[in-house]
Amino acid sequence: MLKPLAGAGRSGVRKSRLIDPCARLINYLESKNDILLLITSTRYREHTRDIPKTTQLARRIARHLKQKRKRVTLLDVAKLKIHTCEGNVSGKRGNNCGVPEAKLRDHGKNPTGQHRCWASINNKDDQLYRVSRELFKSEAVVFFVSVRWGQTNSVYQRLFERLSWIENRVTSLGEEPIPQLKRLQAGIVLFGHNWNDQQVLKTQKQNFRWFGWKTPAALSFNWQYTSDAEQESPESYLGAIEEFGVLLHTGLPR
Repeated sequence: MLKPLAGAGRSGVRKSRLIDPCARLINYLESKNDILLLITSTRYREHTRDIPKTTQLARRIARHLKQKRKRVTLLDVAKLKIHTCEGNVSGKRGNNCGVPEAKLRDHGKNPTGQHRCWASINNKDDQLYRVSRELFKSEAVVFFVSVRWGQTNSVYQRLFERLSWIENRVTSLGEEPIPQLKRLQAGIVLFGHNWNDQQVLKTQKQNFRWFGWKTPAALSFNWQYTSDAEQESPESYLGAIEEFGVLLHTGLPR
């Protein structure tokens, strides 16, 4: 278990907003196995030293869990070829999302036979299977997501829309929940700068529940640097980097 953390932030309030939720997340994941961490934030590929804050956090957590001999998989979703959702949930023929005919017929990509998505069939280079294949083996999944313009970033949104067949098979097609996901616990770590993070967190946790996933409180939190939606100064962005740096250097296991 992660030891209690010394006060490292500028104040007790800032410490509780960032370091304490990270400690709870790590301590909770230490009690699990078959953990899937999905990172979604982006930078220009040539700027290899500019790593998104959520990515840095996920990598540190993954390394710590592996040191604890946990089975953990870290996937960078932005580096996968995931095509846009085709909207088959409301097509001209009605709701055709996740029907049996949409089963991906490739045992290597779909060993459980549960992956059903037309876009995976229609696009031979689609790599959604790399997420679903790990998801079906997982006890816990945590999405690491940046908030942009008051919403989850586009990489996460594309991924989540492409997973709609998981929910649709139950709520619209009337099937039983996918057996491999019955035990799944899901969480999301959201980092934003100045607006709407808490509402985004609430929305995504509700989405997880509609998917039939359990949402223990320790698996999710949001960190928003400032509550002033008009604060866009260069100094504030540098301040966010500094505050996050305190977490990395003094508030997390190495």
